[in-house]
Amino acid sequence: MTSRQHLASWKHLKQLAVLNKNKHMNDLFAADDQRFSKFSIKLPSMLLDYSKNLIDQEVIDTLITLANQCELPQWRDSMFNGEKINKTEQRAVLHSALRGSVKTPLIVEGIDVGEQVQQQLNKMEIFVNKVRQGQWLGYSGKRITDVVNIGVGGSNLGPQMVTEALQNYSDDSINVHYVSNVDGTQIANVLKPLDPQKVLFIVSSKTFTTTETITNARTAINWLTSASFDDKAIAKHFVAVTAKPENATKMGIDSDNIFTMWDWVGGRFSLWSTIGLAIAISLGFDQFKALLSGAKAMDEHFKNAPLDKNMPVIMALLSVWNTTFLGAKSQAILPYDQTLHMLTAYLQQAEMESNGKSVTWHGDTIDYATVPTIWGQLGIDGQHAFYQYLHQSNNIVPADFIGSVQSVTPVKDHHQTLMANFFAQTQALMTGVNEEQVREDLKAKGRTEEYINMVAPHKVHKGNRPTNTLLLDRIDASTLGQLIALYEHKIFVQGIILGICSFDQWGVELGKGLAHKINLELDTDSISANHDCSTTNLLRYFKNIEKKQNLQHT
Repeated sequence: MTSRQHLASWKHLKQLAVLNKNKHMNDLFAADDQRFSKFSIKLPSMLLDYSKNLIDQEVIDTLITLANQCELPQWRDSMFNGEKINKTEQRAVLHSALRGSVKTPLIVEGIDVGEQVQQQLNKMEIFVNKVRQGQWLGYSGKRITDVVNIGVGGSNLGPQMVTEALQNYSDDSINVHYVSNVDGTQIANVLKPLDPQKVLFIVSSKTFTTTETITNARTAINWLTSASFDDKAIAKHFVAVTAKPENATKMGIDSDNIFTMWDWVGGRFSLWSTIGLAIAISLGFDQFKALLSGAKAMDEHFKNAPLDKNMPVIMALLSVWNTTFLGAKSQAILPYDQTLHMLTAYLQQAEMESNGKSVTWHGDTIDYATVPTIWGQLGIDGQHAFYQYLHQSNNIVPADFIGSVQSVTPVKDHHQTLMANFFAQTQALMTGVNEEQVREDLKAKGRTEEYINMVAPHKVHKGNRPTNTLLLDRIDASTLGQLIALYEHKIFVQGIILGICSFDQWGVELGKGLAHKINLELDTDSISANHDCSTTNLLRYFKNIEKKQNLQHT
């Protein structure tokens, strides 16, 4: 792979970054009244306005050239064609296949992927309808009223985010709960009000060896069998989603109750698969299909739109521009819609786990910034928490503002007030207010010269803070599917431009391995001599206090 920094476009972008840092967006808008039309993309139910970035046509053209020099179109085709672009794990990357966005038949290692996916969708639909229609009964013959999804990371964040985002489309016939934390407090609080006779557990784990998930699953099994006095009750109350069915059957889950996922689906991109079982049960299978359909529409846009009119491509290139070339260290995700209150956490995992890397595909150390820290929360809450930082800190934080034209829960005056803040914040972050304007405003309010001299410097906002505005017509299953797929493809493009593998997570695996070893030590009186002195003494302190507390309770 040619070093990204040796590309002519990369070198040109470095020069443009130096020049553009001295510009202000106010001047760029003043010089071009067509700026919005040049730097926005409209899809049937979604608008992206990226004009409030420190860009001009030369920057965008050079970024597009960079994408071509990095062979982005070829990499995109390779992904959709099922080639093993996950280089470090020698796997295809085919979450798009889960929504029917691949050529058919698509053969991967001798198996027709499309046929596999359809078989599992059919199995899901039958099962979902049985549960929702009261045909799937618990051990005592009662219908299921509650579903507890047990998973962690991608097996939890995606399904929970979607379930809560589309809650207004649920008929509330089934209550869905999520357990991800191995801290026993969470599962205890979830199970406490539930009736074991009416609960269905979905245990989601690609390998079915994830410690947190398996620990929670065993607790749920003990809770059920303690109430039913019968191990056979597991067959009526547990289903599994996994790529390793043999591990699920070892836990006692009936083989007929196991749904398949595949190693060519990364956990953080898996909500479209059988991992989305809880979504389908909560909302009904028609809503789940609409979610897939929306994602497929974004897939088609990503595959077919020219790069300069391609929403995921432009968003990825802007991230590279703001982070790698202009030096931004973080990016805020700011939804202005209550239904999207979990979106930031979901995208945080998706982008940072994918592209938080420091070596190229070939293992060479990268000496340029890759991706920013992703953070944020609901916009209105953020305005009264950290927007002060966004407006006046020395650190420039690019932000994605995400809103909807129509509320799914219309309450008089509420949505208008919400969206007034939405539009005002992006404008304020761009325009700012200079000292002369501050002084004129204070003078018009009758303030004394002494007061003005004291306060004016504190009220200056430099502006020039980059934002993207994503405006959806309405949050529903289809538009949510499009939105999630948009960010998935943005992450893929980022990885190609930066020259890193977006589809492994070795940093996660390192922590898991160490935790397993330490967990074994916590079961014994010994502590390994291989730890550093900090970890050794922390473990010793923990075990001493734990021993004292146990003695007090005996």
